[in-house]
Amino acid sequence: MLGSKIRTRSSCADELQAGISGRVALPGDELYDDGCRAWNGAVRRHPAIVAFCEQPEDVQAAVRAARRHGLPLSVRGGGHDWAGRALRDDGLVIDLTGMRDVVVDPQARVATVAGGARVRDVAAAAGAHGLVAALGNCGTVGMAGLTLGGGYGPLSGTCGLAADNLLGADIVLADGRRVTTGPDAAPDLYWALRGGGGNFGVVTSLRVRLHPARDMLAGSVVYKWNEAGEVLRRYAAFAATAPDELGVPVGVMSGPDGEPVIMVVPLWNGERCQGERIMEEVRAFGTPQSAQVGPATYTDMLSQFDAWVEAADGCHWELRTRWLPALTVGAADAIVAAKARAGSPYCSVFWHHFHGAATRMAPDGAAFGLRHEHLMVEIVAGWKPDEDDGEAHRRWAQDLWQSLAPFALPGGYANLLGPDDREQAAGAYGGNAARLRVLKRRFDPDWVFASAIPLPEG
Repeated sequence: MLGSKIRTRSSCADELQAGISGRVALPGDELYDDGCRAWNGAVRRHPAIVAFCEQPEDVQAAVRAARRHGLPLSVRGGGHDWAGRALRDDGLVIDLTGMRDVVVDPQARVATVAGGARVRDVAAAAGAHGLVAALGNCGTVGMAGLTLGGGYGPLSGTCGLAADNLLGADIVLADGRRVTTGPDAAPDLYWALRGGGGNFGVVTSLRVRLHPARDMLAGSVVYKWNEAGEVLRRYAAFAATAPDELGVPVGVMSGPDGEPVIMVVPLWNGERCQGERIMEEVRAFGTPQSAQVGPATYTDMLSQFDAWVEAADGCHWELRTRWLPALTVGAADAIVAAKARAGSPYCSVFWHHFHGAATRMAPDGAAFGLRHEHLMVEIVAGWKPDEDDGEAHRRWAQDLWQSLAPFALPGGYANLLGPDDREQAAGAYGGNAARLRVLKRRFDPDWVFASAIPLPEG
């Protein structure tokens, strides 16, 4: 059996190396470890082959070769999926990290984004023309993965989700065909890509709507832990009437000294004087331990979160997610109590406010179906692997997830669901689940892309 696997792997690798412009790596090769790297240090997968693709034709060749040789497929872009689905044991990894070009048409306000580009690449390219895209908060996340799963971010109030701004895409299907999608080209597939994840093929290029960067204000405000309850109460009241131009991601996390803090990261994109007044209201959530808010670019905002990610390099992670209709007293108390008993400074809770323009699309207008105002909560358990085995931290995340259940909506953000979160996956797409299942059978009947974010069963 082992000899057969080795022969299959070698034959497929030889075929690929002769047929693509990029490199092909096997275990032991110099580039192999680069293609197996994931954000979550707990991910330990051993693919048979990594194909470093440089153009769409490489992706087509890789898909066809994997199918001919019976190898499972996965796709690696930013590598941020905490569950490690970019890598499959004994599989073929289509590595898109060499395809990172972003071309901006400032007159049309459209960016053409290669499949391996990251959020920070898009922010920089758009910002050079005084434009912004609907992006998330972490610059190293892959733009394709963010968009295909939905894409929460601080501009959702004025721009909608990242998925709402997808104008079209080029995708390689499970049979190796390359298809261009859009409102008037393969419209069913286009609909599915906007929130249905990478379940339908390998996206090699996206066309993304851009927006004017107005008088942008951004930064962070940090509040001491002894004010946590009052800060969150005031935040909840403020969020209920927050203007569309403001996004306020919130983190219940540890400060530089390891002590818990509440951090809000407001981003305003609108009229300057109004924005300055709004920022004063944000500061008034409590007595700031520090407050650094002023004129900024989207890239400046990303650097704050990226610094936190870089400081936690090498950590092992476990994530859970909940949708909350609002931050009720009970939910806030559960979060504060959980952080107070966390055994690691990397155990944190973040949430994003879904409001404004993002709520105005019809629930069946794209695969992402939850269009009511809500908070998307990320429960993030992190630990250093040389300190313990992580069991207590995984239990911490699970316990908080359970504690928030009485306050939560059905389902959860598909981009953060794990492979065993079947109950949440069943509610993640609302009334769109049945249509997604039909389209999955149509475009990928053999479930070649089963490693992508979960689709509801049925």
